[in-house]
Amino acid sequence: MDFLISILITVVVGAIIGWIAGIIMGSSGSWLRNIICGILGGFLGGIIGGFLPFDGGWIINTIFAVIGACIVIAIARALKIGGK
Repeated sequence: MDFLISILITVVVGAIIGWIAGIIMGSSGSWLRNIICGILGGFLGGIIGGFLPFDGGWIINTIFAVIGACIVIAIARALKIGGK
């Protein structure tokens, strides 16, 4: 049961992060694209944040997840994957 709840939380948070990154990047993606970009962005942001010598808590982690999702959207644009 805990596993299903963590998956649900990951999808919901990923969708929110992806939506925020989509607004920042001026992207018109679907909810599925927002979820994918948000989850991948969270992973990428976690890697980027792992190189820093401090831990800023959930606020800094959220900021890095949004930055990571923006990078994912930029890469998708460069590869011509998805919408605008």
